Amino acid sequence: MNVLAINGSPRKSWNTATLLNKALEGAASEGASTEIIHLYDHNYKGCISCFACKLKGGKSYGKCAYQDELTPVLEKIAAADAVFLGSPIYLGNVTGEMRSLMERMVFQYLVYDKDYSSLVEKEKPVGLIYTMNITAEMVPEWGYDLILSTTEKAIAKTFGATESLYVTDTYQFSDYDNYVVTSFDAAAKAKRRKEVFPEDCNKAFGMGVRFATKSVAELSRQ
Repeated sequence: MNVLAINGSPRKSWNTATLLNKALEGAASEGASTEIIHLYDHNYKGCISCFACKLKGGKSYGKCAYQDELTPVLEKIAAADAVFLGSPIYLGNVTGEMRSLMERMVFQYLVYDKDYSSLVEKEKPVGLIYTMNITAEMVPEWGYDLILSTTEKAIAKTFGATESLYVTDTYQFSDYDNYVVTSFDAAAKAKRRKEVFPEDCNKAFGMGVRFATKSVAELSRQ
């Protein structure tokens, strides 16, 4: 069992990365081998609409033809038994780096037939871990769940199953006094980081355990 986590945050040791590592710890506790990749370490583009992955008889049919630093990452995703994608939410969606990955990760397998079927050879569960500054109550009010669910459906249809974890009202930095952030209560943020974030980490750990022990079919029924 090989479980891969991909960090779409520019930070390597803050909220998103911490949760991804907890998910990997959960998978490792069940004997899985694990790896985390930080997208901001790589230079790459999103889908360039060359359609080589859809060309009849083409050598890149069903595979992204564009070669850059994302190519080996896509190969690792293809080989993995389970994948976690983690990203903070910027302007209501995942980071640009994560979005570019998702475009190339999914589109290469998408068939333009009546069922929009998938060419993926190895089904796998994909976990989506989101971190955001807004509260849980604001997620549906601002439509974040609708925006994110569109991509989640495409990923589930392509790879077989998805599970999402929303981590809200996050502690953005430990020195609130140095920034213009008067709409936030620094003490309340710190308290939530101390009391609630560990629970979120436990949830991520549990996702890792499930991904390492349950089949795609079992996870898709949850």
